[in-house]
Amino acid sequence: MRKKYLGEEQKHYIDGLKRYESKGIPVYIDGERPEEKDWEKIFEIREDGSFYMCDYVGAEDGGLKEIHFDLVYNR
Repeated sequence: MRKKYLGEEQKHYIDGLKRYESKGIPVYIDGERPEEKDWEKIFEIREDGSFYMCDYVGAEDGGLKEIHFDLVYNR
């Protein structure tokens, strides 16, 4: 897989996700809390056509509870 270098928009997006984490809203990539090296993979489009899709999980009070990024396949 090719190394992807992040542009300013992607870096800004990741910074925003990290701000959510700092406010107690966890972010998961493939069901796990990401390490620093894992953040950029949410922007990858893989050779098999798969890519990451974001899902915002709401709390009962209407707020945001969690953010999930899961690999999906375009078929």
